[in-house]
Amino acid sequence: MLLRIRSRDGLERLKVDDPQATVAQLRALIQSQLQIPLHSQTLSTNKNLLLAKTQDDLAQFTDMATPNAPLSSLGVGHGSIIFVHYEGERNVSRPAAFCPAGSFGRKMTMDDLIAKQMRVARQETPHCEIVSFDRDGANAFQHYVNETLAFAVKRGGFMYGTVSEEGKVEVDFIYEPPQQGTEENLLFLRDPDEERLVEAIAVGLGMRRVGFIFTQTVSQDKKDYTLSNREVLQAVEYHAESGLKEWVTAVVKLEVNEDGGADVHFEAFQMSDMCIRLWKEGWFVTEISEDADPKLSKMKKDVMVGVKDTGEVDNDFFLVVVKISDHQGPLSSTFPIENRNVPVTTRALKNHLDRTKSLPFVKRISDFHLLLLLARFLDISADVPALAECVSKQETVPDGYKLLIESVASSS
Repeated sequence: MLLRIRSRDGLERLKVDDPQATVAQLRALIQSQLQIPLHSQTLSTNKNLLLAKTQDDLAQFTDMATPNAPLSSLGVGHGSIIFVHYEGERNVSRPAAFCPAGSFGRKMTMDDLIAKQMRVARQETPHCEIVSFDRDGANAFQHYVNETLAFAVKRGGFMYGTVSEEGKVEVDFIYEPPQQGTEENLLFLRDPDEERLVEAIAVGLGMRRVGFIFTQTVSQDKKDYTLSNREVLQAVEYHAESGLKEWVTAVVKLEVNEDGGADVHFEAFQMSDMCIRLWKEGWFVTEISEDADPKLSKMKKDVMVGVKDTGEVDNDFFLVVVKISDHQGPLSSTFPIENRNVPVTTRALKNHLDRTKSLPFVKRISDFHLLLLLARFLDISADVPALAECVSKQETVPDGYKLLIESVASSS
């Protein structure tokens, strides 16, 4: 049988003559045919193996750790993909190049020379040291996509917060623009006027846009990729647009737990520097056909991956894993969120203020989604940043703003 072996060098094929071969025999074949030493091999049927960066990460992949286990018992058969992580370097065999007759051989064109310079390799170190999510904000997002949308269609948003000098990103609220989501696609119907209000609020809060967050649907969980080619294109577009080297892309999805149930899982990445460069210089094919392999991003010209010229790049080469933590930020997330199934009206403001009467007024309005509703009734250049700054510093809200807010609420 033929197995497909995927490593950091790309996809290679391995012939296994014995249908009853064990893991140990497979490892020996990988050493003899692919020149990957036994002692440096870690094997798994889980694609996330290729994202492992430390020995602790590698130790989590144990599905192929038993040497005498028959491959058939692990569900491995003809055409299966085995993921291999290894340390060190090796020479990857490739077919002999064809050179036309002539004393000087084939001439190199300018495109050939550029492709040689465009070498796509894994970027091991992110510019973002760690990303921390405000618990309430992250929970409000995942609760909606889990309980209301049931992960049946995609949903996304822009993350706002702060970036420290050390490269730590803190996400304190998520703005969800107008959008349309299907099982495979997410389209933001961006509203420039609304985004100007969001930016004015962020300035007053001492925050900025720091990332893009989106969900993968339950149907995508059956696919053999970390991010699809469409997701890579959308993520790199927003990353490049931001101009922020610490920009984070976060993915929210369902994963099966040990008990057979499903848990909501957050993952965070940065798009690699090379990915950003390729996007800015127009190398990506942005029109994706229905029969395209979602694991691969197509290039307009060949690039170098390992020692191979190729017009298709495994999406994982563009992803740099970012560590995740959480924190309790300065804002609440109890106010209804914009651009969802139910429109947010001034009636929601009145209900919210009635429900929070026991709190100081500044606490009652310390919610980004509430501030976004109020911003529609305020001067964007003066009032919106000023009110947001009161929230940021937890200062007493001037009486004039109190009267205006209460007037808006009573107009419902």
